[in-house]
Amino acid sequence: MTKLSVNVNKIAWLRNARGGKNPSIREFSKICIDSGCHGITVHPRDDMRHINPDDVKILKNLTIQSEVEFNIEGNPFSDRKGKYPGFLKLIKTYQPDQCTLVPDESNQLTSDHGWDLFKDNSQLSRIIKKIRSYGSRVSLFIDPDEDSISKAKEIGADRIELYTGPYADAINRKIKIDEILETFSKAAEHARNIGLGVNAGHDLNLSNLKQFLAKCEIDEVSIGHALISDSLRYGMEETIVKYLQECK
Repeated sequence: MTKLSVNVNKIAWLRNARGGKNPSIREFSKICIDSGCHGITVHPRDDMRHINPDDVKILKNLTIQSEVEFNIEGNPFSDRKGKYPGFLKLIKTYQPDQCTLVPDESNQLTSDHGWDLFKDNSQLSRIIKKIRSYGSRVSLFIDPDEDSISKAKEIGADRIELYTGPYADAINRKIKIDEILETFSKAAEHARNIGLGVNAGHDLNLSNLKQFLAKCEIDEVSIGHALISDSLRYGMEETIVKYLQECK
């Protein structure tokens, strides 16, 4: 079974839209965990548009108590800005089970591409080594390209997270679905053959997840926006159950 990690950024985003503590990041994450998810994911950004350092502390404690994995994703080159301590400082302080490194810019609406590893990767390699010394597994956000995946292995990653935006787009447009699924399947197989774990995420939802997992062997999916949106219709508990059924 593919594990489900719920990205709770949108809960924090909704709270921040009004201020205060409602909805509670801890309460809704606890509902997800009690409903059977395998992990909680956050993607803090330096503008703190959703997740903030206090949320990270709360969720670190919650995931330890609940015995599920905690995944912090973000750009390792994101520095201190105002009350934001910097990405690597957060990782060192809270030492998540998994750290997913994503090459997003500060003003980016959402992640939309994997790492370009065909250049000098010495700094990224040093960062991966440092994060692993904290006890965190390191995953790199990667496009489904076999050469890029091989580079991820070379510079010390434990896993990759396949950027599934192009697959979701193909489903929506009803074009080249079999072709792009084959690309992802080969990418996942290549990663496994060289000893990397394989995660996946971005724009996966109840309409496209099952078809993707039927073709690709995936350790973990990280889903946020679609899942939180579905919870407005079904409620959080039922939504988690629906996603877990797709993960089987």
